[in-house]
Amino acid sequence: MRRFYLETFLIALAVVLLEVSYTRVFSYKLVYYFTYLVIGISLLGLGAGGVFFALSERLRRMPPERLVLACCLAGTTGVILGYFFVALLPLNLFSMIVSLPKGFVLDPLWEIAKLMAMLLVLCVPFLAAGIALSTIFATRTEDISRLYGADLVGAAVGAALVIPLLTSITPPGTVFLAGAAFALAGILLAKTLEPRWRSAATASLVLCLVAVAFPTALPNPIRDRVKGDDSLPPAYSRWNPVFRLDVMPIPNSDPPTNWMLHDGILGSTMISWDGEVESLERYDTMERSYPFRLLGPDARVAIIGSAGGNEILASLWFEASKITGIELNPVTVSLLRNEYAEFSGELAEHEDVTIVNAEGRSYLKSAGEAYDLIWLVAPDSYAAANAASAGAFVLSESYLYTREMIEEAVAHLSADGILCAQFGEIDYDIAPNRVLRYLGTARAALESTGIDDFERHVLVAVTPGFMRMSTATILIKKSPFTREDVETFLAATETIPEAKASYAPGYVEPHPHLDKVVADRGADLEGFYREYPYDVGPISDDAPFFWHFVGFGEALLGGQTNDQFNVEEGVGEQLLGVFLLAATILAAAFLLAPLVLLRKVWATIPYKANSGLYFASLGLGFMFLEVCLIQRLTLFLGYPTYSLTVTLFALLLSTGVGSLLSERWARAGSQALVSLLAGVALMVAFYEIALPAIVDLGVGWSLPLRVLLTVLVLFPLGLCLGAFMPIGLGSVSRLTEHGQEYVAWCWAVNGFFSVVASVLSTILSMSFGFSAVMAIGLGIYGVGVLAFLPIARRGTAASA
Repeated sequence: MRRFYLETFLIALAVVLLEVSYTRVFSYKLVYYFTYLVIGISLLGLGAGGVFFALSERLRRMPPERLVLACCLAGTTGVILGYFFVALLPLNLFSMIVSLPKGFVLDPLWEIAKLMAMLLVLCVPFLAAGIALSTIFATRTEDISRLYGADLVGAAVGAALVIPLLTSITPPGTVFLAGAAFALAGILLAKTLEPRWRSAATASLVLCLVAVAFPTALPNPIRDRVKGDDSLPPAYSRWNPVFRLDVMPIPNSDPPTNWMLHDGILGSTMISWDGEVESLERYDTMERSYPFRLLGPDARVAIIGSAGGNEILASLWFEASKITGIELNPVTVSLLRNEYAEFSGELAEHEDVTIVNAEGRSYLKSAGEAYDLIWLVAPDSYAAANAASAGAFVLSESYLYTREMIEEAVAHLSADGILCAQFGEIDYDIAPNRVLRYLGTARAALESTGIDDFERHVLVAVTPGFMRMSTATILIKKSPFTREDVETFLAATETIPEAKASYAPGYVEPHPHLDKVVADRGADLEGFYREYPYDVGPISDDAPFFWHFVGFGEALLGGQTNDQFNVEEGVGEQLLGVFLLAATILAAAFLLAPLVLLRKVWATIPYKANSGLYFASLGLGFMFLEVCLIQRLTLFLGYPTYSLTVTLFALLLSTGVGSLLSERWARAGSQALVSLLAGVALMVAFYEIALPAIVDLGVGWSLPLRVLLTVLVLFPLGLCLGAFMPIGLGSVSRLTEHGQEYVAWCWAVNGFFSVVASVLSTILSMSFGFSAVMAIGLGIYGVGVLAFLPIARRGTAASA
């Protein structure tokens, strides 16, 4: 009898490779937060596969070898056809959303239909994997521990390998490698069957391996149309786990300039340079001159988000003595050092310039030196002019703008050093939301260090920016600005075309909103935040959603406060509403609707309310904890893709061990559940109290050390979480002669709420913060355990 060890390993490997690689594909094609919907779809497919197998007598009658082989072929076919469908189908998410005074409207329905079709196609290989794994586990119960181990090892290997694979063979190539893993499992099973099965599996493997070997021959995903025109090919393109980078020449630009697109969105520029500092005179009349006018020559400069080097060139023109460009994406650094070294005037090799590949906050923490200027180059300076980027930014956590980041930056300034932040604003005169939020956050940061006269430490100017944007420059000084500083600032404003000083107390009439945030105190400041039409209050690491200005209730049920369409009027929040609706509909169709087959035995199943509440709680609680940990560890690990893969690896490993130990713990019945709940509570409390300190201490360590520490920190939590499901399923299966149907129903309930929670957890995190959502997750676990105690006690009594 076939043991299925290797097949289980390959299927689990394929699932993780497919899940993570598609998060990168969709980040480029649509928006970054599609990541969590992809996680939900993978859970949907795996869960639905288990339900289908449990409820379908026809599937259970099939020989396991033949059924698993069919699933492997369906999986690899779904990967091959699915990628072409996903890549080539134009999908315009933001066309679904129209903000009107009467509320939340979906339009047109055609785009929604395409979204649902894409999600269904995406689900196919996960569904095939779910049926295959359910078949193996159900028919080889005597080897369940080893098979579960093979499943665990395969998934863990996938999580460990996916980052280097995304770099070496690209995300589309990694998608097809997942298809190759499905096909290889099929070949192993087809050896003992008819030749036609072997031929089909072999042909699928060859097709996938060709795609893996030549990933650049695969079609590029068609982007949401608001991201740009796909008809113009880039001059250079390269995928990376951080983001895909495309270089697009700007026609008729002088000097020759390239757009640098980050995941398909305008991100920064790279300007041609002849290597002669004298040719950079243009920076004298640009907003990039502001900090240098105040600092003078020989400044030590750290640029966070140096990208194509624009700010580095400005620093050279103003005679900075030491310039450190800190850039997160290694591909961007490689362009300046290699492919575009000549174009950029060998900028990376300049004697006064050091370009490092690092996360900005992590680098500051580990640098151990003081700078005269820390320059925060906001990634939305160019990009926020289009709806796609603004919607994507709304849904993105960014730890570069939080109170804790500003505290870190100020701590690394020299005595008279300056923190400079520059933001694009859509409607500065009426609603300077980004400037207000950053100023409020900076004020909270400086007050935490004992500075209570913030108005003496800040200057603000605004200049016309790209397209219809304005560019706001915020200067924050560690020591108070002197009268000479302010006069120099105003003189610099006179040299910049159409620039205007917006905050220089005692010298110009301040913007009324800025004056409130900077100078008001106590109840007056709280009243401003409460009455202002947008949420622009300070942000912290617990809820680092800088661009989240509209609450979900207002976004979905309210309307715009402005007659003109504005991407900050809840567009991103409405998009999450669409994701939640899509996830709920698909989960209900695939997981709950099939349960109609149980209607004949439904009345005989006991404790339905208790078990339903328990397994719903496991689905919601687990995803609330997992998604919050992925988001909170993004700062520690450097980027969401790293956080996703490392967190998945750690929880796969630890929950697997917990599941294997559950049989021993289950003998204690209700006492085991209470003890496990206490363990989860202890870990959630530990994360709340100690995790910020751990992140602060270790954020500057090397990546391998941070990965190891992450696994160690998450392991105890996963150990506890992994035991709840098998203890529950084992208990309900013994309650009735319809144990298999009861298990299928519980599995479906858990799957439904897991899929919904994959999106709901993000909405709650943006609304209440990570700490609150993790506490909610713990509370949900508590409710579930409380509901399940009568079942656990009955199981213990029956065993006795």
